[in-house]
Amino acid sequence: MTLKERFLKYVSFDTQSDERSTTYPSTEKQKVLLAELAEEMRALGLADVTMDEWGYVTATLPATQGFEDKPVVGFIAHVDTSPDMSGANVRPQIVENYDGGDIRLNDTLVMSVAEFPELARYKGDTLITTDGTTLLGADDKAGIAEILTAVEYLIAHPEIPHGTIRIGFTPDEEIGRGVDHFDVGRFGAAVGYTVDGSGEGELEYENFNAASAKFTVQGRNIHPGYAKNKMLNALQVACEINSFFPAAARPEHTEGYEGFYHLVGLGGSVEAAELSYIIRDHSRKKFERAKTFATDVTDFLSKKYGEGVVSLALKDQYYNMREMVEPHPEIISKAVEAMELAGVKPVIKPIRGGTDGARLSFMGLPCPNIFTGGMNFHGKFEYVSLQTMEKAVQTIVNLARLWAHTRVVSNLPDDNL
Repeated sequence: MTLKERFLKYVSFDTQSDERSTTYPSTEKQKVLLAELAEEMRALGLADVTMDEWGYVTATLPATQGFEDKPVVGFIAHVDTSPDMSGANVRPQIVENYDGGDIRLNDTLVMSVAEFPELARYKGDTLITTDGTTLLGADDKAGIAEILTAVEYLIAHPEIPHGTIRIGFTPDEEIGRGVDHFDVGRFGAAVGYTVDGSGEGELEYENFNAASAKFTVQGRNIHPGYAKNKMLNALQVACEINSFFPAAARPEHTEGYEGFYHLVGLGGSVEAAELSYIIRDHSRKKFERAKTFATDVTDFLSKKYGEGVVSLALKDQYYNMREMVEPHPEIISKAVEAMELAGVKPVIKPIRGGTDGARLSFMGLPCPNIFTGGMNFHGKFEYVSLQTMEKAVQTIVNLARLWAHTRVVSNLPDDNL
């Protein structure tokens, strides 16, 4: 199966996760693709293929003879797609030899170069886009396809030396629960790479520190005609809470290393209301300060309106993996070299988000993130360059060989791509 065929097959599965669910995985439909991947890896001849009670699928590509003592390297990707937009009935469109202009997704929707200027980089490539009604699923089915295509290539070319390679596919990454039950010890890798990045060359080992903040407001509803000095409108208090958070610190006004407060949910009535935020910052010090600010807002309004009117539930979600990866510089240097040997210019940048690798790094598996080629994740303008996907496959093969401390290949034949 070619890289393109794999990707198109995987995006045909609806694997959207659900943050409102209390089950694990959050949706049963994720297990359908996970089971399919397990069967595919068995058919490839991989060892130790398992799918556990949580849906985690793992497998082993044994080391080539004489390299059994090399570090075990893990490659990890997630099967779920974002709750932000439907991933059902995805109808990919193939744009051969892209001419660099606007791309019509359907009769009423155009992906324009004016709005998405990075499209110009892909002139001459084969692009795979949506039809404008769903997301595509390159996040992270491109990563899955790239990992398995690289593994198949290594199996077909036993002359390429490598140590033991472990493969892991996870559910629920998009809702922050991807490794809630992942057994790092059982996985057995010394180092790992999530294949879950975006544009060509992206290499990420810094991510946000992340927390959720949920404000609950208990109001007092009185007939509006007789409400003077009696009513406490929870919706008005909710608006007041939001007014404390600076507009300049919203996602739409921040970039790079700048953190933010993001209002992701607002609802209620005069009697009761809720506001849900996510808090993000790369700096642990600023992150802690941001959480303290949310607490200060709660304390101030409790003094103003009385105890029990405003309450806050704060929950840390993940932390910046940098502090766990930097003590192992070889993980990054090998990724840089693997990309350069594949003809890719590394672009080291902080993730303005998080990955399974962030949490895995704090669980004992240092795990930076490498590119897949997907762009505009989580929406109807998502697309991927097939040529960039091929570069990702080459990068994975190069990493496998680099960890065996041998000379790597810079270009792979196209027969398996």
